[in-house]
Amino acid sequence: MRTPYVALVSSDWNECLAPCGPFDVVGFHFPELAPRVEAIFRSYTTNAIPLGSAIDEVARLLPEPIGMERMDAYLRSAFATYRGVAELMAMCREQGILFMINTTGLRGYFQRAVALRLLPPPAALSAHPLIAFEEGPGAGPFYPLLEIADKARNTAAAAAHFKIPPEKIILMGDSGGDGPHFQWGVRVGARLIGCMVKASLGDYCRRAGIVLHHRFGPVYAAGEPKDPRREAGCDFRDLFETIASALA
Repeated sequence: MRTPYVALVSSDWNECLAPCGPFDVVGFHFPELAPRVEAIFRSYTTNAIPLGSAIDEVARLLPEPIGMERMDAYLRSAFATYRGVAELMAMCREQGILFMINTTGLRGYFQRAVALRLLPPPAALSAHPLIAFEEGPGAGPFYPLLEIADKARNTAAAAAHFKIPPEKIILMGDSGGDGPHFQWGVRVGARLIGCMVKASLGDYCRRAGIVLHHRFGPVYAAGEPKDPRREAGCDFRDLFETIASALA
């Protein structure tokens, strides 16, 4: 039986809810590739290259497959979110708000994080299927994300599936890679929250005439390095009141 949700939060993951990149598992097992996969991540989140090209390059770089054992080893050693993320997801669920992870990250990362009980099962997941494993019990709908534009398509598909109107949708993101998702949100009347906002998102919003409804965490200027201490001081539980009031 489909859970009756009254609203939808569709959020990016990497450097938005968690202080990691989507290809960190590659650098964990093949340290010599870490600088290259980090550069690839920066290239598509600043809209310099398409996501599909980035994924193709990562796949070509891999000397060996990332199987379940390697993913589990990485997660057991390095899994982390910003403070209060799991609690925010639970608070949303308790109030009938569907929390959708909508990310260029890897499906297998989330499958194994849930299996290892590092993360509560997301009500819906939009992620890249480059690395994927057998789905566990109780998983919500999965929406493949092959290009940046799929973020908006997948949010729309989840909203349609759960019969959630556009004005009850909140989008969360941190970088220019979230710009097209936010641009779609403006068109349909969704609310926009920037989390750990990078200069690339600010630049995209200025060019597109997008106004964020709320910012959470540090807002970075061009060339400003990330500040892990400031980011670690943010508690995502504090964001729930903003979400609830925006949806009231």
